[in-house]
Amino acid sequence: MKLTVLPELLAICRMAPDEALPAWATGGPFLSVTRTADELSVVCSQSAAPPAVTHDPGWRALRVAGPLDLSLIGVLLSIAQPLADAGISLFAVSTFDTDYVLIKEASLPQAVAALTAEGHTVDE
Repeated sequence: MKLTVLPELLAICRMAPDEALPAWATGGPFLSVTRTADELSVVCSQSAAPPAVTHDPGWRALRVAGPLDLSLIGVLLSIAQPLADAGISLFAVSTFDTDYVLIKEASLPQAVAALTAEGHTVDE
């Protein structure tokens, strides 16, 4: 797989499931919104996340080169397994065309090393 590290710092935010999508979350080059019966999760630019909102800052996204066929099997596993073996946690976001794997910025050098050791190409 070919992966590209996106330049912006991201935050993963958690809000109540019935909250409206906040205006502060809608800007920036990367936005992911997931609503379930239990929560509203927003991944957005770190600079957009207000201090009063429960959030975890300091994430970087690795984009899998796509578009990927939705019938492909094992794409995330091929990335998650080397990261797990290296003791690196991830937060996955999928779109229709591709997958994104978020890694804490402090773990990015180790993540790149683990992924390239498995044969992936990582463009920083």
